[in-house]
Amino acid sequence: MLQKLFGFDPSKHNIKTEILAGVTTFLTMSYILAVNPSIFADLGTVLGEDKGMPTDAVFTATALAAIIGTLVMSMYAKKPFGLAPGMGLNTFFVYTVCIGMGYPWQFALTAILAEGIIFIILSATNVRDYIVNAFPKGLKTAIGIGIGLYITFIGLKNAGIIVSSKATTVALGKFDNPDVVLAIIGFIITSALIIRKVKGGMLLGILITTIIGIPAGVTHISGIVAAPPSIEPIFCQFNWNEIFSIDMIIVVFTFLFIDIFDTMGTAVGVSVKAGMIDKEGKVDGLSKIFMADAIATAAGACCGTNTTTTYLESSAGIAEGGRTGLTSFTIAVCFILSLFLSPIFLVVPNAATGPVLAIVGVMMCSPIFEIDWQDYSDLSEAIPAFFTMILMPLTYSISDGIMIGLIIYVFVNLMSGNYKKLNIALYILAALFIVHYVSVIFI
Repeated sequence: MLQKLFGFDPSKHNIKTEILAGVTTFLTMSYILAVNPSIFADLGTVLGEDKGMPTDAVFTATALAAIIGTLVMSMYAKKPFGLAPGMGLNTFFVYTVCIGMGYPWQFALTAILAEGIIFIILSATNVRDYIVNAFPKGLKTAIGIGIGLYITFIGLKNAGIIVSSKATTVALGKFDNPDVVLAIIGFIITSALIIRKVKGGMLLGILITTIIGIPAGVTHISGIVAAPPSIEPIFCQFNWNEIFSIDMIIVVFTFLFIDIFDTMGTAVGVSVKAGMIDKEGKVDGLSKIFMADAIATAAGACCGTNTTTTYLESSAGIAEGGRTGLTSFTIAVCFILSLFLSPIFLVVPNAATGPVLAIVGVMMCSPIFEIDWQDYSDLSEAIPAFFTMILMPLTYSISDGIMIGLIIYVFVNLMSGNYKKLNIALYILAALFIVHYVSVIFI
């Protein structure tokens, strides 16, 4: 039954490992349950309560979108990836479309539904597979490493170890901050557990750090059980009046672009690390991964939240040994429980999950030697790969790293005469990426 439902092979996989991996991934991505409602709360703060979205309803919508998307991933794609409303996509929804452009949140939800439908069509016709497989192997490797750097940056930032600075953009956090001290303790404990090859070391590290945070005043227990709020105020609230407007087309196009390449970056990068690729460097079952993501996006729009996407925090569970749909099924079950036990699941502080994300980033950088750094006579692979990696954390965007990296790859090889390394798909993608950045000017 497990093999039929989740692709679980008893000769290769272990049930306990898959479940531990799923719980680990959930704990590293469960922050979205708290972060997403807080971002959407700014709609009411800036535009007025009558133009905002009920944050308690957004919490439930966030969990439901994650449950639906992850269940499709577990039983259809049979991959160990978790899905939830995406970071970056939620800020584009709130601060650009609603606050910046002045459109109501119903307009943005309509754009996400339209994007999800387009996404499903592209996935069904394997257009997305063609796009991903057109990428050169060096860039694919760089994507995984870049995600590792990005994950590390997110983990350190969430834990308070890295903070913003007007003088230097970023700086080291203050060591009189209990969150920072707890994160450092958690990092040392989790690293030791992993190095000593303790099974479930990441999960244990999160739990131990969370418990230590109670007397430190970082972990705050506010209750145990709470009934899930209703999503009725935001369920299927679409606005079809502007569906064919220029602004709607631009917004749908932007959501689509970010979603495609965020998902592509996560799927490729994490799959490479997990060894779920063939000899040609193609991701196994990529079309099903994309379809699950597309269905989740459309379902998330109906629930009343932003674009749902495959989470790069899935790499935490991958690092724990998760390889099948049983891992993602476990993630979905955890999200279901979070609907009723939100005070418990939301008690895990960023100081406990941040160190795990940073350590996962270390693990994801191992393929760096597959990129040719030594041949100084031909840096046509190294230069695009380097900027793909470094721009992900610097721009706080997986998609920007991928798109700019590919543009550089095409122009570097074109200007240096390496025409044979380029194909029609790369030319088309580079042109579309340039159009995307030009279009952003007019938003």
